[in-house]
Amino acid sequence: MMNLNRFQYLPRQVVETGNRWDWALLPLVLSALVLLGYGASQMATPYQVGQPLPISLNPEYLPYYLLRTILRMFIAMGASLVFACVFAALAAKVRAAEKVLVPMLDILQSIPILGFLSITVTGFIALFPGNLLGVECAAIFAIFTSQAWNMAFSLYQSLKTVPTELQEAARVFQMSGWHRFWRLELPFAMPGLLWNMMMSMSGGWFFVVASEAISVSNQDIKLPGMGSYIAEAIQAQNLHAIGWAILAMLIGILLYDQLFFRPLLAWADKFRFEESSGGTAQSSWLLTWLRRTDRMQGSVRWLLALIDRSFKYFRKKYDGTSIMARTSARNQTAERVFDAVIAALTMFAIYRLGHFILSEVGLGEVGHVFLLGIYTLIRVMVLIALAALVWVPIGVWIGMNPRWADRLQAVAQFLAAFPANLVFPLAVVIIVKLHLHPDIWLSPLIILGTQWYILFNVIAGASSIPTELRYAARNLGLTGWLKWKRYMLPAVFPSFVTGAITASGGSWNASIVAEYVTWGNTTLEAHGLGSYIAHMTAIGDFPRIALGIGVMCIFVMSLNHFLWRRLYRIAEERMHF
Repeated sequence: MMNLNRFQYLPRQVVETGNRWDWALLPLVLSALVLLGYGASQMATPYQVGQPLPISLNPEYLPYYLLRTILRMFIAMGASLVFACVFAALAAKVRAAEKVLVPMLDILQSIPILGFLSITVTGFIALFPGNLLGVECAAIFAIFTSQAWNMAFSLYQSLKTVPTELQEAARVFQMSGWHRFWRLELPFAMPGLLWNMMMSMSGGWFFVVASEAISVSNQDIKLPGMGSYIAEAIQAQNLHAIGWAILAMLIGILLYDQLFFRPLLAWADKFRFEESSGGTAQSSWLLTWLRRTDRMQGSVRWLLALIDRSFKYFRKKYDGTSIMARTSARNQTAERVFDAVIAALTMFAIYRLGHFILSEVGLGEVGHVFLLGIYTLIRVMVLIALAALVWVPIGVWIGMNPRWADRLQAVAQFLAAFPANLVFPLAVVIIVKLHLHPDIWLSPLIILGTQWYILFNVIAGASSIPTELRYAARNLGLTGWLKWKRYMLPAVFPSFVTGAITASGGSWNASIVAEYVTWGNTTLEAHGLGSYIAHMTAIGDFPRIALGIGVMCIFVMSLNHFLWRRLYRIAEERMHF
């Protein structure tokens, strides 16, 4: 049976500490406090609805814009992490909650960011009248919606595929749900969760333009940040400004890769599901440096002591019976009543939404929008299949070679973070110049920003393959297609399904900006559901926005139910360690 001692939070070895390193932390702490304080003061800047905020294309302002954007993204990342933990724990542990939360997440994932903004921006402005905090909250919430669903799906998938022997050990040790989450489930899910946090952070850049340059009901609101800078540069057709924006993004990605994600990945290597590291550990100069500080070690021990004390308050009471004698039969009558209530509420919501849409737009418009949804569905499925053929082998190779993973991690983050919006002007120029058909040649733009979900999840799945299993496959002489069929593909299949689900949902979101592309005064539009929603959002036609979002939810939920959920069940039952 697997040794549970590996699933602890203390380092594998005690690193020599010394007070000489403690003062070296002071600049980092002070810089973080100054950044947070300055960002908070700027968010409280007086602001009136309709008042334009000037965005300068002068490169001197780029460091300030970059810090503002990264601050928003990290605030959204913290909120996404809390949401993912709560969602995954409830969905994986409570069967009744799973029936509600998983379809709800499908709906939330399918709602485009423009749909969230068109609904929430007015409410946030009204909540904080007279200053910029309301618009900032709307932008942070929009970034949150681009990060949270991916992390929630990843953690949920990990909790559902915890190895059976570890679950049995937790039951033998009489662990409560709280104790099991902190000592077993979260550590087991940590490597995949961190890779998905990186993907969420990088994927958030794709939607930064939409969240910082808000255009709702013929009103333009631009917040200081990289997204609004890029939107302004595209509007002005300033290629030099776009080049400066790419350079600033590269610097920012390298910084938070070295100062945040790389130390976390190196720290999380001890949670790998195996007896020995097998030489697959990542390294981080910052993590080594932090481990040499007495105050950092003391702070970590103090935090771990708090978690350990919480186990006493949330412990499982022993009822004096044997584990084998306990019955685990479910109350089928209660489950059926619960299912009936959920079905009734769902039918009522569908009825109310349908009555509203039919009374406002008519049945003919509904049929037209469903036809547009079929066009977008074909684009999404073809592009997901092509992306899987390309990135699954590459992701397996990177995940199985940790030295190359160290070298390519920042490159992969930059490619994932690179806003596909910057490629759109080039696509417009080429399509117009060569007289290409927009319905075909705008389609690849849908997958540019979402294909990385597949790559990052496959890398996470491949890097978490136990070293013992790698040795076994090598000793058995598995090669060629047999190696992929019996070893590689089953090992990364759960992670691939998670990446494919989020990539699919992200592609539906991306269709809104990929099927309706502008460069200066030139606009190209492909027939599809995304361009329909983008056009209706720009003119502020809320009934048709609701119709487009509702149809998109129907397509995404149907795809998840009939395809991805079945693949999830296969991963849970047959293809995991």
